[in-house]
Amino acid sequence: MYPDPKILSQQIQQQKQKLQKAADLESSFIELSRAMKEEVEEIIALAATGSQVIPEVNFNDIQKGEVSSDLTQLVKKRGCAVVRQVFTSERVNEWNVQIVEYIESNQYYDKEIEKRGLDQYFSQLASGRPQIFGLYWSKPQIEARQSEELAAARRWLNRLWDHNQSGKPVFNPDQECSYADRLRRRQPGDSTLGLSPHVDGGSVERWLDEGFHNVYRLVYSGEWQKYDPFAAVHRTETKEIPSPAVCQMFRTFQGWTALTSQGPGEGTLQLIPIARGMAWILLRALQNDVAEDDLCGAKAGRALSILPEYHQLLLKALAPIPKVQPGDTVWWHPDVIHAVENHHQGNDYSNVMYIGAAPDCEKNQIFLPKQAEAFLRGKSCPDFAPEDYEIDFVGRAQLSNLTDLGRLQMGL
Repeated sequence: MYPDPKILSQQIQQQKQKLQKAADLESSFIELSRAMKEEVEEIIALAATGSQVIPEVNFNDIQKGEVSSDLTQLVKKRGCAVVRQVFTSERVNEWNVQIVEYIESNQYYDKEIEKRGLDQYFSQLASGRPQIFGLYWSKPQIEARQSEELAAARRWLNRLWDHNQSGKPVFNPDQECSYADRLRRRQPGDSTLGLSPHVDGGSVERWLDEGFHNVYRLVYSGEWQKYDPFAAVHRTETKEIPSPAVCQMFRTFQGWTALTSQGPGEGTLQLIPIARGMAWILLRALQNDVAEDDLCGAKAGRALSILPEYHQLLLKALAPIPKVQPGDTVWWHPDVIHAVENHHQGNDYSNVMYIGAAPDCEKNQIFLPKQAEAFLRGKSCPDFAPEDYEIDFVGRAQLSNLTDLGRLQMGL
């Protein structure tokens, strides 16, 4: 349930006044802006010369434990990475064929027209609604989520985080909780289905919720230099405003697996590869040129929009991911700004399976029973609009399709 607008307005005013009195956030913002400007200019310069902006990691190096410390630190600085060749192209091509058959044989398109409009999560973003399919339980999705390959990749990603607090683990980096997300199949030539720059996993909550406030306590106290985006402490204590497509689980990284070849200009992902950019966004909303009851346009229960009138400094660093091939994966920190290109100028479909990294922790364990029930009944993942397309779908994954690892990850 969304908060009452009047009450929310009062809460925003009160919290802003409290934060602004607690520290000199104007001076802090000026200092942080200088640091952000340097990172933005570095990214612009790299892009101008055709140099690598988004770090790339070979999955084989992860398996061998041979990722260099310099590359690891770069991934943490940028807050994102492309992990190459996690799956063979032959395996992924077969998945792509199976998904098309699953969609068409179960007449998904006819059913989608009937339920269009249930999912309003991206309604505040400037571009149109992306061509995302409300499907969660196809056999290829299940196979990918429970694969040993993704388990290995996510162990490495999870371990980029400082996952301990006073000697006690905040989460288990070596055990994954399965999170059922959707599919994207974007047609070539499409010019209406992009997403403007945004951040998922909380909008106004980032200023109002106690858990989020603890996550960003060093930012709000004016000590942004000490803030570590990869410190897990308090990250599993945040409380998001319930809304379709707002993730209730803690994810160390959002991510997707490429089902087709795609790259710049082909309707693909764009990132602002600055891990600590969220610190700047938080302080931006607390400056004097923003209305007392406003947080730079943030809306409850929606994606956190990154807008030119407030966030132009960071928007200059928006960059497309490099060309990826079937079986490559892309990962970005939950605070990293991302977008989807407005125009797909390629000749083939731009297809992905959304699969992030959600390590085992108390917050994620609470969600698993609800998700497991949805899986067994063929209903939509509880985080998303209750479209429930797959209840009677032929070929839907069943309990028998789960491996031992898949059952463990699903809480079954």
